[in-house]
Amino acid sequence: MSQKTCLYEKHLEHDAKIVDFAGWQMPINYGSQVEEHHQVRSDAGMFDVSHMTVVDLEGEKLKAFLQYLLANDVGRLKEPGKALYSAMLNEQGGVIDDLIVYYMNDNWFRMVVNAATRDKDLAWINQQAEAFAVKVSERPELAMIAVQGPHAREKALSVLPLDVSQAAAELKRFTGVASGDWFVARTGYTGEDGFEIMLPESEAPAFWDALLGAGVKPIGLGARDTLRLEAGMNLYGTDMDGTTSPLISNLGWTIAWEPADRQFIGRDKIAAEKTAGVQQKLVGLVLQDKGVLRGHMKVQTEAGEGEITSGGFSPSLKQSIALARLPVDASEQCAVEVRGRLLQARIVKPVFFREGKSCL
Repeated sequence: MSQKTCLYEKHLEHDAKIVDFAGWQMPINYGSQVEEHHQVRSDAGMFDVSHMTVVDLEGEKLKAFLQYLLANDVGRLKEPGKALYSAMLNEQGGVIDDLIVYYMNDNWFRMVVNAATRDKDLAWINQQAEAFAVKVSERPELAMIAVQGPHAREKALSVLPLDVSQAAAELKRFTGVASGDWFVARTGYTGEDGFEIMLPESEAPAFWDALLGAGVKPIGLGARDTLRLEAGMNLYGTDMDGTTSPLISNLGWTIAWEPADRQFIGRDKIAAEKTAGVQQKLVGLVLQDKGVLRGHMKVQTEAGEGEITSGGFSPSLKQSIALARLPVDASEQCAVEVRGRLLQARIVKPVFFREGKSCL
């Protein structure tokens, strides 16, 4: 049976089209996905992301545990509230999930994992935590609202509770701060500036209304997907999964190889892959012919075949774009099989549009 977030009735009030997403009844749009996309790029929009899983981790050996659990190194985090993006790998080097972890203090980190991978993530984390005596606490009582766009921060700060607003006003990028039961992080999944705000479920509907009064419009999951695709941000289960390593998922930058003696789960496998020579890479495609690129379409290059992992029409660029896993030597041009035809596409870096500007 599908679950509902504490903001479900608010979505209905705004005539949202509701769909099932990872076992949750969520808004795909509120009328026009394209208009919602442009709202975030030009002003400010808010997303209900309360279906995502917030986990608090506590213990004296917590830092050592996370250095073992994650491919990126939490040892880099020195400033309270600082965030780290990382892949969590299985023993074969495949991606169990991609996540964000926040350093609160030496004995407390906060983690946010994907809704679709909640069960396997928590099972894996709890399994690995036993040897380190780490306490793993899911926080289902917290709602989560993302406010994104060039005017998102100023509008959110104007309606946050005064103590929370004061604490969040000077946040640097990729940093969060706790204020009472609220937690505000300057992070997001759209390629725009903004906040991701965790707060008690009991206070979320009123805060949603306050944001609405400040001119922040509701945005559905449809626009969230086109925004993240334009920004070149991976979607778990589409652009990477348990069978793909970070090295072929454009996540090599998230692997902390130093210190050399840090043994994280999956390190030996991806180190061997790196030494042998990585055979594939995740790239961006820009369609040059008329049509729309979609996931699982076959791609032909001079170096061999590949496949689109995510694709769609870019409202900001007004052309079709995609992420695709191709042979490592593929470059410049390729052809995509679309309904029996070969359409020409250009191979680019997998970031298309961020913060109001084309990256092409």
